[in-house]
Amino acid sequence: MSKKETKLSKIRIDDISISYMIRPSKTDKAEKTVIFLHGFPFNKNMWRAQMQQLDEQFIGIAIDIRGHGHSTRGHGFFSVDVFAKDLIQFITHLNLNNVVLCGVSMGGYIALRTYELIGSTLQGLILSDTHSFADNNMAKQKRFDSIQALLKYGKRPFSLGFIETVFSKKTLTENPEAIETIKSAIRRNDLQNICATQLALAARTDTTAMLNTITVPTLVIKGKEDKLITDLQTKTLLDNIGHVKFIEFTESGHLPNLEEPEKFSGEVNSFLNSL
Repeated sequence: MSKKETKLSKIRIDDISISYMIRPSKTDKAEKTVIFLHGFPFNKNMWRAQMQQLDEQFIGIAIDIRGHGHSTRGHGFFSVDVFAKDLIQFITHLNLNNVVLCGVSMGGYIALRTYELIGSTLQGLILSDTHSFADNNMAKQKRFDSIQALLKYGKRPFSLGFIETVFSKKTLTENPEAIETIKSAIRRNDLQNICATQLALAARTDTTAMLNTITVPTLVIKGKEDKLITDLQTKTLLDNIGHVKFIEFTESGHLPNLEEPEKFSGEVNSFLNSL
């Protein structure tokens, strides 16, 4: 499929301009719309492979979260709740129907909070390398320390450490394109926005109690070498969501959509076709 079929666009919602990529359906009537939600501190470009490999009957949209990529920061007081409400406004503004949310890491936190707010209107969830827990004190302090290091030393040391943490050993040695995608996203992200998002992640609410209210089909994905998500966190999703399927990506770390892109896209298409 030609890259030209993926179009870049922007819309104004309240205090921000949201940048997004859209791959229209190639059929007369789109069956579903999948919205891809990137992780921290990335942007919509991490979903290019999935957009290009999406089955033709679906609409694909990858958005830049507030303060990331080419979306503006607006008032600058970030929270996962604000990100979720931006997404709801986006869905409403574009009059999107039969929406499935696909979020990795922070994108998964946003998807879960969005379900908490408008669950009955969604058709499905794809939750990759994410969980429902709020940060404990140790995790909060780690984010605070990261902010101090960013302000003192800049983005380069942060970027190098981040890459070592999020990718599998195989990706680090064999997939320079995935590494460059993440390096580029961090380079382009404003330091103030990275720090504001760290605070948003530290302050996010715990969504575990609402997992048993999720009635839509849900696909949970996890990279086997993910150093950031524990087995307990994944098990909590699987034990509490009713209609759930789990797939482990054996050659991936925290970002399987970049590390095993064809497999990830295949699972997305299979899931969407099953709904």
